[in-house]
Amino acid sequence: MTDLDYLDHAEAALKAIEMACDRINDETEADIDNQRTGGMITLTFANRSQIVINLQKPLQEIWMAARAGGFHYKLINGQWTDTKDASELFARLSRHASEQAGQALVFSAAP
Repeated sequence: MTDLDYLDHAEAALKAIEMACDRINDETEADIDNQRTGGMITLTFANRSQIVINLQKPLQEIWMAARAGGFHYKLINGQWTDTKDASELFARLSRHASEQAGQALVFSAAP
């Protein structure tokens, strides 16, 4: 994959996360504060816990840090896939965001 292809896919993933936060804030009481700085998004929950998602351009990866730990994702067959256990970025983000928010939240690649 070229660097331009990586950036296109990675930026689309970050945009999907931002849009999901807007939808979640409109539809639930979760009140997620999402701040974007360049290739990094910080999600801050009501209990002040955070999830940080950032681009790792030299490695062509997306990294996520949550209370449960750090995770690295590569684009494989159109999905951001964990480099250790092959879980999908949006599924894991949904799980950890739900845990940190104290309610079920769903993030997805599609708006």
